[in-house]
Amino acid sequence: MQTIEKLSVTQFEQIIERVVERKMLELFADPDSKLELRSSVRARLRRSVAATRRGERGISAKHVAKELGLKW
Repeated sequence: MQTIEKLSVTQFEQIIERVVERKMLELFADPDSKLELRSSVRARLRRSVAATRRGERGISAKHVAKELGLKW
């Protein structure tokens, strides 16, 4: 194994790039990516998508904020 002092600048940069890329993938990976949705959640999402395609709209963010006592 080489020590850092024996690495070329290019080799050192490659190591840093690999470490940073690995860390970014770890930090930004979706922890739920391999989980399955419950059938009830899947059905609710399908109804929501279908309603959106029909032009129906849900509750506005302004309305939700008002219900929660938040300033919008």
